[in-house]
Amino acid sequence: MRSEYERLLRDAEQVKAFSRRSLLVGSALGLALTADLAATRFIQQQRNVVRLLPLRDDGARQRFPASRWVLFPGYKTSWEESLWILNSLRPALSRRAQMSAVGYSNQGLDIDNIVSALNRYVRNFQLETLYFYGHSFGGMVAVEVAARLSQRDISVEMIVLDSSPHSKFDVLDQQMFDGVVFLYEAGYRIPTVVRGGYEFGERVVHKNERSWRQIANQALEQLSPLAPSSELIQSQSSYIYHFDVTRFRDGLGDTKMAFIGNPGDAVVNYSTTRPGWAEAFPRNMVSTDLVTASAVPAHASPQWNPLIYQELLRTLQNELIPLPPGGGRKYIS
Repeated sequence: MRSEYERLLRDAEQVKAFSRRSLLVGSALGLALTADLAATRFIQQQRNVVRLLPLRDDGARQRFPASRWVLFPGYKTSWEESLWILNSLRPALSRRAQMSAVGYSNQGLDIDNIVSALNRYVRNFQLETLYFYGHSFGGMVAVEVAARLSQRDISVEMIVLDSSPHSKFDVLDQQMFDGVVFLYEAGYRIPTVVRGGYEFGERVVHKNERSWRQIANQALEQLSPLAPSSELIQSQSSYIYHFDVTRFRDGLGDTKMAFIGNPGDAVVNYSTTRPGWAEAFPRNMVSTDLVTASAVPAHASPQWNPLIYQELLRTLQNELIPLPPGGGRKYIS
């Protein structure tokens, strides 16, 4: 009988120790989850408005205090990847200006808000010269924003179109538009997990464009709180679907335009988008022959192929944006 009591006491002690450990572990996990949810909410709230994301470069700041390159990111590009792209181009772009990227709002693509943000940006920093870099679909946004800024007497000196479609018909995956845009305009929002699964499958199908490591990294990025919201991505799809380049045909004034792309592009039809832009802007288009040869993936990929893109941008800048006397130092106040 005594041994039975002893056994019960030992069991009770073990249960007590186990319960204490469980409580501590459970509490720690709960605190971690709460902190993660709080961080996610904070990040998402911070990204509910359009922001100009600066890329620090002290040399460019000293030489070009009144000039900016502005990157308009492509479809499904996060704020972090936008800065990564910009940093990949920095050795070339910093030879003419400081650099910033447009951080689109997770509330959805709103051109009015982007124009207002750029207008404030120009006024606050007293900018004299703007250059736009349109990454993929961001070229469409760059063109419209430049045309609308022109109405406010803010001119853009040059727009670089990096594999940018000039209409929805340049996009090779038309079935994607039929589904995504229909659901968005009918009021449906695609859950992140569903979207992430579809896009993972899309990358696997186009395995030749990425390594397995790149596929895994991009899939994880799109499930993180840093990823663009589904609402933003659906609104971007709708924007591409309804984009009408003829609206801006006479709205760019003296802005120079340059198209760079790749005949092997599996996302945008190079054979139609290149002449499409040239035909739409015959007075503005000054270069369409620069090719991102051997870039992988072939579509708008400066972050993966920085040296190829830097060389093309140096060529463009040397031809179209001559340095002022003193290499820009005359602008230092």
